[in-house]
Amino acid sequence: MTNALSFCYASGGMKSWVPALGLIGVGFFIAGCIIGGILGGQWLDEKLNTEPAFLILGLVLGIVVAFLGVYNMVKPILDNIRKGGKYN
Repeated sequence: MTNALSFCYASGGMKSWVPALGLIGVGFFIAGCIIGGILGGQWLDEKLNTEPAFLILGLVLGIVVAFLGVYNMVKPILDNIRKGGKYN
């Protein structure tokens, strides 16, 4: 192991990255849901010539899916904290 890596492991620094990486994943999930909903809505609007109905519906659906997904990702962490455990 290099000196930088051994320092991170010895000081417990790598454990502090775990929650940060989880939050980055949540951010990508939110962005993916919203962008996917918008792109899907635009595609349907072009195919069915119903602009902007499906664009708005896709945006709303993407936001709802993102909210429910984030809730399901964060709920176990919050439950563990309430029981006196740690966040990781």
